[in-house]
Amino acid sequence: MERFHFEEELQSLKNRLLSMGALVEDRVHRAVHALMERDLAEAEAVAGGDQEVNDLQIEIDDRCVKVLALQQPMATDLRLITSAIKINADLERIGDQAVNIAESGLKVLAHSPSRPPNDLRRIAELAERMTRDSLDAFVRRDVALARFVIMRDDEVDRLKDKLFGELIATMVSDPVSIPHALSFILISRNLERIADHATNIAEDVIFMVEAKDIRHHHLA
Repeated sequence: MERFHFEEELQSLKNRLLSMGALVEDRVHRAVHALMERDLAEAEAVAGGDQEVNDLQIEIDDRCVKVLALQQPMATDLRLITSAIKINADLERIGDQAVNIAESGLKVLAHSPSRPPNDLRRIAELAERMTRDSLDAFVRRDVALARFVIMRDDEVDRLKDKLFGELIATMVSDPVSIPHALSFILISRNLERIADHATNIAEDVIFMVEAKDIRHHHLA
């Protein structure tokens, strides 16, 4: 009976972590959509609605601490709980990046009719998909999918660097473009950070399943 109760606690923890994941995924998607579709009201909603994510982070951390204190888990279960704590932190930071994107988006929408660069849209699609796939890998304990997430981080970095170069060239040739070009640079950096957090989650999945710490080594 005690083990059954422990399994229920772990499942409840995973469910709340998935709720957190769905919440921050939605916020990132809405922030990007608001920018791309020039939806001022949606950008304002994302920029001002961070409290739910913060409250859920605290709740999940409390659940993790209680399970560690009361159940004294061993081996695989301990790796699950410690990974959940780290994943929870990464998800909260993804939520913060969504707020940053929305705030920069508000500046763009208020002062520039320019459409976001195509590479920015591609970076956003990659970052969103990496976040979704990293959480799917966690649910399914899918190491292959986690490794695929990690591999895509280089593509995000490459696109971000390319976009930086293009935007800097635009600012040099057209000083009027500087304010909105800077906003696009900041947004691309926010999206890169989301991809980095998704990569962290994927690394935690590999640690949880295989007991291998690949941080700083990636897939070498």
